[in-house]
Amino acid sequence: MYLSTVFLFLGDLGGGEMLVVMMAVLLLFGADKIPSIARSFGRGMREFKDATNQIKNELEQSIKDEPKSKID
Repeated sequence: MYLSTVFLFLGDLGGGEMLVVMMAVLLLFGADKIPSIARSFGRGMREFKDATNQIKNELEQSIKDEPKSKID
């Protein structure tokens, strides 16, 4: 199953639905926990982005360092 089909319902999310989702999150976690959850999510996204950039840089560096071989 493709990820785009799993999250297809998010395309039709309107203002009323967003309000219901926000209220459910508020009731589940409480007002004092939401900022810490958002902070943790932001840190996780930053770490993921940094790791992705590091892998990209390593691949680019290995391509530059790889000697060109001759076909005999």
